Amino acid sequence: MSKEGDSLRTSPSVASLSENELSPPPEPPGYVCSLTEELVTKAREELQEKPEWRLRDVQALRDMVRKEYPNLSTSLDDAFLLRFLRARKFDYDRALQLLVNYHSCRRSWPEVFNNLKPSALKDVLASGFLTVLPHTDPRGCHVLCLRPDRWIPSNYPITENIRAIYLTLEKLIQSEETQVNGIVILADYKGVSLSKASHFGPFIAKKVIGILQDGFPIRIKAVHVVNEPRIFKGIFAIIKPFLKEKIANRFFLHGSDLNSLHANLPRSILPKEYGGMAGELDTATWNAVLLASEDDFVKEFCQAAPACDSTLGQALLPEGLTSDVQCDDSMRGVKSQLYSCY
Repeated sequence: MSKEGDSLRTSPSVASLSENELSPPPEPPGYVCSLTEELVTKAREELQEKPEWRLRDVQALRDMVRKEYPNLSTSLDDAFLLRFLRARKFDYDRALQLLVNYHSCRRSWPEVFNNLKPSALKDVLASGFLTVLPHTDPRGCHVLCLRPDRWIPSNYPITENIRAIYLTLEKLIQSEETQVNGIVILADYKGVSLSKASHFGPFIAKKVIGILQDGFPIRIKAVHVVNEPRIFKGIFAIIKPFLKEKIANRFFLHGSDLNSLHANLPRSILPKEYGGMAGELDTATWNAVLLASEDDFVKEFCQAAPACDSTLGQALLPEGLTSDVQCDDSMRGVKSQLYSCY
């Protein structure tokens, strides 16, 4: 049996249900599927999502949360829980763990998640550090474009950039289309200096990767890096030990070879800065989308935090979100590791 097949054994099969249970439950008015027929088929084939049993699966996850984490302060809405089921191919146990990790990560890094709202990040947004391209790739993936050279460390700490990335991911994952198709990251490292790269040490790397791999319900289908200087070898050496093999294999380093990039992302969706035909890179439109969502983020991230569930302890944190102390010694070696790339 395949690995995916094994992962689905925790979900009840149709064969195990009685005759009276064989008819799928009616979908309540609270959830209306927005997927096209094509995406419904894709979700069935790639994510093991069966529309006729979708709400049964959501209810199963909801029941598990109530039973195993009764004090977990989380939304139990159908649409919200579906994000976690899709991200873990409808394996109930893995979806539950992802949901718990999601909340554990938010509680473990208050510098990033407290007061997380677009209006608190206007400087980052205005810098052009990140945007989402207006067109999706041929697979339907939104393209998140990052430009670290736009960050001036003396203006604000690196955690503000991470806050802006997380804010963008939260907005993107609201779309069912993105939940099924995933996203692509395009990172332009042109002009990134040694002093700037040294801010991204093992402590930050482990936390960010821990969230993206095990603490957020999104599918990262590819990471395309362009214009990377020699210093990027040192940056990637810091990142790679924390990456799962599947994610590491989705990193593509193109250097200044735009033809290599175009073999993966067509020119028709890229701005002219990357040899594309979609006009100049526009950051204002995505900034406006985020700022228009201010009330949603205030409601989700700016309310008084409830008392922490005692079950959400250190043991449940993803590996990258463990104690900071172990990173102290490795942080001392970051600059020497980066210098070795010159």
